[in-house]
Amino acid sequence: MEAIARKPYQGVLNIIRFNWHFYVIAFASVIALLTAAPFMSNLMFWVCVSFAIGIITSTCISLLVSHYVYDRSNLYDFEWLPELRWKGESIVNIHAGFDETSAILKKTFPDSRLMVFDFYDPVKHTEISIERARKAYPPFDGTNKITTGNLPVASNSAGLIMNIFALHEVRDHKERITFLRQQVAALGNDGRVVVVEHLRDMPNLLAYNIGFFHFLSESEWNNNFQKAGLALEKKFKVTPFISVFILQKVDGSTH
Repeated sequence: MEAIARKPYQGVLNIIRFNWHFYVIAFASVIALLTAAPFMSNLMFWVCVSFAIGIITSTCISLLVSHYVYDRSNLYDFEWLPELRWKGESIVNIHAGFDETSAILKKTFPDSRLMVFDFYDPVKHTEISIERARKAYPPFDGTNKITTGNLPVASNSAGLIMNIFALHEVRDHKERITFLRQQVAALGNDGRVVVVEHLRDMPNLLAYNIGFFHFLSESEWNNNFQKAGLALEKKFKVTPFISVFILQKVDGSTH
């Protein structure tokens, strides 16, 4: 599958660009700790130095992992996507305001009809990083603005529905299930829903420290899928930090 080439450091540079406030806080904290340390008692000196080293180490690890995941892995070439029966049918690509995949999907699957939907709501989805990303990157041509309560796709028509790093931005449990039910209603009987996410698990804890709380646990995802009327066909990892769920309709599901 031929995909659009990404720049060598595009992923990690975007993370810094869109989340620069975190790095400013980290840098200021390190400077404050190291400035205060010489004026402290011997014990507190080493406490300050240790905290500063911890912040530097954690920040560097998260950036290195992000570079590996977004710039060095095969995440964006879709070689990991199994050959399914949706080939040649419609593809629905759903995102939360920042779309890095529609152009790649369009080129990778030129014979499929691509529909792109953006459910970003600045009132509900308050991530400042998404606002910055939206200003930096124009939307894919033909992108449709939607809400999580209404996916304007004909019933039983979609061959493939893609959710790449999008659904975790729906922070409300019930709203997320409602949105998944909208996707089930749109999905054809032989279609598949694909969910790509970081998980709230040990690899992501080691990589992103407290940032992993922004992700959802695997048990939460499985609960959401079950309540929405989706059955897990296959789960695998693109990297130790990225999980892919391939889902299909539960027989008789009409959510």
